[in-house]
Amino acid sequence: MRELLFGTGGTPHSAKTSSTIDGIKRIAELGLGCMEVEFVQGVRMSESSARQVAEVAAKEGIKLSAHAPYFINFNAHEPEKIKASQLRLLQTARIGSLCGVESVVFHTAFYLGDSPEDTYRQVKKNLLEVLHQLKQENNRLWIRPEVMGKNSQFGTVGEIINLCTELEGLGICLDLAHWHARTGVFNSYPEFVAVLRQVEQGLGRAALDDMHIHFSGIKYGQKGEIKHLNLQESDLQYVELLRALKDCKAKGLVICESPNLEGDAVLLRETYNNLL
Repeated sequence: MRELLFGTGGTPHSAKTSSTIDGIKRIAELGLGCMEVEFVQGVRMSESSARQVAEVAAKEGIKLSAHAPYFINFNAHEPEKIKASQLRLLQTARIGSLCGVESVVFHTAFYLGDSPEDTYRQVKKNLLEVLHQLKQENNRLWIRPEVMGKNSQFGTVGEIINLCTELEGLGICLDLAHWHARTGVFNSYPEFVAVLRQVEQGLGRAALDDMHIHFSGIKYGQKGEIKHLNLQESDLQYVELLRALKDCKAKGLVICESPNLEGDAVLLRETYNNLL
C-alpha cells in the first residue's frame, strides 16, 4: 500500500440502501478509500453478486476487505464446531476473493477454560488446515486473526504475531481499542508506538506497509471490552493513535467500527490529514 486509507466496517448508514454496492458508492462519495464487507451473520452473497461488487469497487477505486462470521471458534471442544468454523472461514475467503477483497478478518477463538498455550496449539492446528485448503485452491487472500478485547478470547497482540510468524498466509488485524480495553492501558502515544514496533519486530516492515486496522471508541470493564462507542464518547486517545500511525509510516486500511460509522471514519481521515 502507498498510504493509509480510511473507511467503514460495512455499508455506511447514509448509503441509499444497505447493499454492499450502494455502500461502496457512498464510500466514494464521502471521499473515503476502503470498506470492510461484513459477513458477520453468515456468508449470504452469490458468486454473481460478488463479481458485481468487485467491478463497482474497481470502478470507484475503493479497496475492500471482508469480515468472516462471528460464529467461529478454532478452540471449540466439539469436532463438528471446529469443522463448521473452518467452513465459515473458507466460505468467506472464497466469496471474498470474487469480491476483490485483499484480506479476510476473523475472531479466532475462545479459551473455554483451556490454558493459552493449549488454545494456541489447537488454533494453529485447525487454522493450518484452512490455510492448506486455500493454498490448494490458489486463493491468495490474507487471512487476518483480530486482536480481541475480552480476556476470555484468544487474541493478544503477542498471540496473533506468533501465529503469523508460524503460518504462511496470515496477517494481523490490529485493533488497539480492543487492546486498550483488554489491558486497561495502551492508550498513549508511546504505548501505541510500542505496539506498532512490536508488530514490525515480529513480522517485518512489510506488515506496517500493508496493515489492516480496526478503529473505534470503546467501553470496557474488568473483563475487557463491553461495546464499541463513538470516538468522542470514549477515552481512547485517537489523535495520539493516528499520530503514532503517521510517525511509524503505517500504510493500509483503517476500518472504522464506531456506531456512527462514516461520521467517525471521516473524522479519522480529516484528523490524520491535518497531522500530515
